[in-house]
Amino acid sequence: MTIQTIHFGRLEIEDEETILFPQGLPGFEECRRFVPLHRAEVPGLVFLQSLEQPGLCFVAVVVRPLWPEYELWLSGEDREVLGLDGEGEGDLADDVVALAVLSFTEGEPPTANLLAPVAICWGTRRALQAVRRDERYSLREPLPAMEEASCS
Repeated sequence: MTIQTIHFGRLEIEDEETILFPQGLPGFEECRRFVPLHRAEVPGLVFLQSLEQPGLCFVAVVVRPLWPEYELWLSGEDREVLGLDGEGEGDLADDVVALAVLSFTEGEPPTANLLAPVAICWGTRRALQAVRRDERYSLREPLPAMEEASCS
């Protein structure tokens, strides 16, 4: 399919590249289909481009390379939405990646939302915003210095 975006222009997208948010995202419930984009000029960033709204694009980073000790928490309902075993609650499943959406405030360094990251299950191509029930992480977590981050 071909989509027209505000930030990236015209893009050719294969169906298998798209991610479905069955419940949408908080505040954007009508937007359910996104494509993760990577750009060589900005390595390390993931752009979650909406297929429904050409101007809606979230800037994110994969959590584990920057925060190796991070623990994604998924509820039983989250696991069902992602198409995983819905039994129990707990930490990251092997085929799920966490993306921290970045916030940009003029005059301040960017921060990452580790309290409610986007969880994507690559096997099912489903995603959701996984909101933690504790205060272990914050909505505006400072980014670690890039030289300190390992890419393991």
